[in-house]
Amino acid sequence: MHPHAHRIRPDTGPPIPARLLAPVLSVIAVLLLTLAALVVTAPRASAAELAPVPSFGTDPGNLAMYEYVPDGLPEGAPLVVLLHGCTQNATDYHRSSGWAEQAERSGLALVYAEQRTTNNANRCFNWFEPGDVARGSGEARSIASMVESAVSRHGLDPDRVFVSGLSAGGAMTAELLAAYPDLFVGGGIVAGVPAGCASGLIDAFTCMNPGKTLTPQQWGDRVRAKLPDGAEPPRVAIWHGTADTTVAPANGRSSVAQWVNVLGLPSEPDGTESLPGPTTVEYYGGGAEDAGVAHFSVAGMGHGTPVDPSSGCGAAGAHFLDTVCSAGYTALFWGIGGNDGGPTDPPTGEPTGEPTEGPAGECVTASNHTHVAQGRAEHRLGYAYALGSGDLLGLWNTAVRTSLTETAVGHWELTPGGC
Repeated sequence: MHPHAHRIRPDTGPPIPARLLAPVLSVIAVLLLTLAALVVTAPRASAAELAPVPSFGTDPGNLAMYEYVPDGLPEGAPLVVLLHGCTQNATDYHRSSGWAEQAERSGLALVYAEQRTTNNANRCFNWFEPGDVARGSGEARSIASMVESAVSRHGLDPDRVFVSGLSAGGAMTAELLAAYPDLFVGGGIVAGVPAGCASGLIDAFTCMNPGKTLTPQQWGDRVRAKLPDGAEPPRVAIWHGTADTTVAPANGRSSVAQWVNVLGLPSEPDGTESLPGPTTVEYYGGGAEDAGVAHFSVAGMGHGTPVDPSSGCGAAGAHFLDTVCSAGYTALFWGIGGNDGGPTDPPTGEPTGEPTEGPAGECVTASNHTHVAQGRAEHRLGYAYALGSGDLLGLWNTAVRTSLTETAVGHWELTPGGC
């Protein structure tokens, strides 16, 4: 996060004897068949690319704008604005955060704001400068201009605009949620700090580590001081690793306290859930689909964006940590991740060629979607879990097939070797 200072045809030789040529041709044929199989089974690659947008309206913060619009994106699609961390850029975040894959799966447009070294030597967003976070000024206004430009040019849904960022980008996300709740209906603060934590560079370091100790009311007041009159606060997903030594995990808890207070929710969670990672999520003011605040705590994770390359979610690297797909879970929490590896509503029609539930001791192989539909597993946030054992089966869809054995009536366990 580190907030530093601102601103003629050749002779081909004798023919090859047929007895020598035959094995070569055989090998070539096998290679061609293999290549054909790969071409058939490989997923369709989108022609869409991350593209710069040289002009997007008023830009008092002197930021750069990039966008990614999947092929054939219909009008009225949601928009997600993404803010990179210090020393990163838009390309880094697009390549590794998992949001590019999520955009293709769920039909989302993406906008990336990029910091310039002329503003901050380490490319940190200036979340600690009052002139850059206030509504209508500095970097905050530049990002608002990017939203207005993208929504207008691509016919996106202005009522489904979200923002998420890492570290300094996460801190700026919190500021944007407070300053522009009429623009952003949801946010994702990843390894960030509460809104209104710092009022200058030196103050910023204290906010980062060890963090500031305020009451929930005091934290809430920091947001209320920025909220436009009559504005409805957004829904917020807060991510933090328990082993983060750059931005102390206490900041995640303070962010939860802040937004729970702003939204007027009970201070105790309504529900808790275990996710891959290992990750624990607490929901405040409802469940996974309607809570106002979700706190995702990733055990043993340091400072970075949680990704899950094995499930097609981002790429591991510096500050992109192989734990859990934060992009996918955040999109699901916001209500825009319905096609993240599986539908939000079950497909119509009855499954064919799939066995139904059998007596105890029987092993059943089926898609994860069918396991859920027939009562052997349950669906939580895009993933399927075996009933009874709670074994993680993977993405909830019709493509992933697993085997489950009923070891006792109603108790199903994953059978890795298959039935």
